Amino acid sequence: MPINKLDLITTKLGDKGKSKDFENRSYSKSHIIFDTLGSMDELSSFLGLVYHYHKNDYIKEIQMHIQNINSLIASEYDSDMYNILTQIKEEDVLELEKQMQSMLDNNSIEARFYLPGSEKSKAGAYVDVARALTRKIERKITAFIETEKRVDLELSQKYINRLSDYLFVLSFNV
Repeated sequence: MPINKLDLITTKLGDKGKSKDFENRSYSKSHIIFDTLGSMDELSSFLGLVYHYHKNDYIKEIQMHIQNINSLIASEYDSDMYNILTQIKEEDVLELEKQMQSMLDNNSIEARFYLPGSEKSKAGAYVDVARALTRKIERKITAFIETEKRVDLELSQKYINRLSDYLFVLSFNV
C-alpha cells in the first residue's frame, strides 16, 4: 500500500514528547525503550552506509536481525504480537562466530592496540564507528533488560555482544 497521506507518516504524538511502541502503548520519548530502539536504528543506518562501501550481503542479514530485535524490544514478552515475531536464535550467534573465524582464517590480526579508523581502509573506519555504536547498544540493551525485567531478550543481548566482536574483525577485512 503506497503512503500518500501525511497522517500515515506523522502521528503528532512527538509534539508532546510521546511515542508508541509496536503494540500501540504510549510512552514518554525519554523512556528507556526509545533510547534503546533509537540506538539500534542508528546502528542499522550506519551498517547501511558500511554496506555501500563493502557489498557484503551478510551486513543486510545483520540489519534484519537488528530489526527483529527492535520488534522484540518494542513488544511485551507475553503478548500475542510478541509470539509471532522472529526470535533471535543461538544459531544466529553461532553464524557470527563462523563468519569471524572465516575472516581470521584468511587474515589474522596482530595482537596489539589499534586506533579506530586510522589504520585501515575508509570502509574499515566506517565499520569501526558501527562497532562503537554496537558497544553503546550493549550498554543500553543491558539497562533495558535490567530496568524492564526482560530476560527474554538475553539471547538478543548475546547477539549484540558478538556483533561488536564481528565488526572488529570485519574492520580488518574491508
